[in-house]
Amino acid sequence: MSWLSIALLAAAVLILIGAEWPRLTNRFGSGARQRRERARRKAALHVVRSSESEEFEASVVRDLEQLPTIEERDQSR
Repeated sequence: MSWLSIALLAAAVLILIGAEWPRLTNRFGSGARQRRERARRKAALHVVRSSESEEFEASVVRDLEQLPTIEERDQSR
């Protein structure tokens, strides 16, 4: 191999790395690590049901049923 072909090959590799750099940093950079850690934390979360939440839900339903309603007017007029 001549020095020219080695230089062209090195230039092609550098261009390829430069073009793919944003995608590589998204996959392997610090942002990707933070996303993986957040996904692990979110997977460990679970919903806790208590009597307070059921009581709150019942009170909201009662309040909504007590709201005054506006009757629809006749659309033919």
